[in-house]
Amino acid sequence: MSLAFALAACAGGTSENKPATQERAQASAVATARSAAATGSATGDARPVLLFLGTSLTAGLGLDPDSAYPARIQRTIDSTGLKLEVVNAGVSGETAAGLLRRLDWVLKRPASVIVVETGANDGLRGQAVAATKATIGSILDRIAKEQPSAQVMLVQMEAPTNMGARYTKAFHEMYPALAREHGVTLLPFLLDSVAGIPALNQADGIHPNNRGEAIVARTVWNAMEGALRGRGVGRAAAAGVKTR
Repeated sequence: MSLAFALAACAGGTSENKPATQERAQASAVATARSAAATGSATGDARPVLLFLGTSLTAGLGLDPDSAYPARIQRTIDSTGLKLEVVNAGVSGETAAGLLRRLDWVLKRPASVIVVETGANDGLRGQAVAATKATIGSILDRIAKEQPSAQVMLVQMEAPTNMGARYTKAFHEMYPALAREHGVTLLPFLLDSVAGIPALNQADGIHPNNRGEAIVARTVWNAMEGALRGRGVGRAAAAGVKTR
């Protein structure tokens, strides 16, 4: 299955696009994310926070919580000796506008590094690229204002090809433009080497299975490892540790 086919199939409808299922998933994910965001202060955990903001792809839809890529990255961080606490604030079905609306509570806890994965659902809905870009820009501005010391990373996402070449090109180019304009780090396409490969995805053809999620975790970790070490967050006890 090609990447184009997988994205087009997702645009045609997945479990994430069904209203009732989506509402239940969102309610559950929001509750989980709120709890995770508050855990540090409640337990006295003093480690700097690595906060993941995202959609079902970050929440780990269809997977056990400890199999989602943020949880895998936490295990890798722990094995290297870096002192960071990963908080997964992914919400299934969320658009960029939805993320912007919940920033008030999700940013209450200070974070050292914030990873923003958003926009994919906007692309699936054919939202105007200019509007999505403006919304993501507002998200990045809010983060810069409320968490000025945090290092921000923006994840490259792609639109389904059935939206037309002009749309998909503009959508793709939106991310590096946002990274330049807002001075944030651009991470690779989240589903690189996973999208469109049946053996690496769940039955819906778009959400990674356990094998695929391991690749997603490696992609993200390999792209961010140098920056995390460069910030001097804790001490690294080992180098080149693979995500699990």
